[in-house]
Amino acid sequence: MTLLPDLAAQPSKSRGRAHPEADGGPRGPRDIFQRDRDRIIHSVAFRRLRHKTQVFVAPDGDHYRVRLTHSIEVAQIGRTIARALGLNEDLTEALCLAHDLGHPPFGHAGEDALQAAMASAGGFDHNAHSIRLVTKLETPYPGFDGLNLTWEALEGLAKHNGPIAAPSWALAAANHSFDFELGSWPSLEAQVAAVADDIAYDNHDIDDGMRAGLLNLDELIEVPIVKRHWEDIERRHPGIPNDRRLRALVRDMIGTMVGDVLTETELRVAAAGVATSDEVRAAGEQLAGFSAELAEEERELKHFLYARLYNAPELVPVRVEAQRVVANLFEVYRANPGKLPEDWRGGADETERLRIIGDFIAGMTDRFAAARHEELIGRVDLPDRF
Repeated sequence: MTLLPDLAAQPSKSRGRAHPEADGGPRGPRDIFQRDRDRIIHSVAFRRLRHKTQVFVAPDGDHYRVRLTHSIEVAQIGRTIARALGLNEDLTEALCLAHDLGHPPFGHAGEDALQAAMASAGGFDHNAHSIRLVTKLETPYPGFDGLNLTWEALEGLAKHNGPIAAPSWALAAANHSFDFELGSWPSLEAQVAAVADDIAYDNHDIDDGMRAGLLNLDELIEVPIVKRHWEDIERRHPGIPNDRRLRALVRDMIGTMVGDVLTETELRVAAAGVATSDEVRAAGEQLAGFSAELAEEERELKHFLYARLYNAPELVPVRVEAQRVVANLFEVYRANPGKLPEDWRGGADETERLRIIGDFIAGMTDRFAAARHEELIGRVDLPDRF
């Protein structure tokens, strides 16, 4: 493995923070990216992820993943890749931990409902809302709003999935204050965080889907990448029980995907001829990712998971009820702003008022949203299993 330390984000060369901070006080032996990571971990938004949906409604089932455990798993994979490539582990970890901060209650179902409710005010996007949280809505410091993360952390959060040609209102507002150069690719650390997210949810959703009884094992093992690993595990461990074989499958597939990313990233970096992190941004292409062969296998796996898990008939009533809860809450708060907590009332015009309501609902956990609905509107009928 050829390390790429010259392409790593360097704390001493950071473009800094939007609000300059004095170095005095009991900061401890932490560099600027370590402090970014710690600010994210200590944020209210991060703690709320423990009761926000990943695939299954968060309050149900102690063994299912939620946004918090998913984010921790992404961070573990991201750090592994960053260390192997000689990139900045702390910045990578910060981006992995923060990438889902902006998700509303009930996951993508809640996001769809908020997007519809806020259509006249510019809509809702969870990635842009992550930026809004860390630049505006979290307020732990006396001198400014937000967590005052470094430019590198904000840039990575904004465009870890690639350049953005048409930013949403929330992202455009943050970018206006601190230009993230939205038209370029981000650092390798941000690109690693994005692929670590794919690796984590591809494999851990298999685990959760099997545990919930929504995935059929015979169908699953016909997916090419799964079949290859399933048969290899049987060769290495003849007669192993299926529950242990499934756990080995998840481990082995993560290992294969990580190894592929390491090899492919080295090849792309060499072909691009980049020598610094700024040249990574100017390369005009993604440099960290899967090889073409594994990318095709991963697409087939995603197609299977969408068809058999994310769009499973058993989850449809959950999605419908979750969207009803979010939509009803939005309408109640729009019609009766006095039902909002005092700190969340106001707004100079209708657009700002709707965005404030969106901010408030997006911050809710699954169970808080359900409780507010039952208090203000009526019963929430979420199925017991999910």
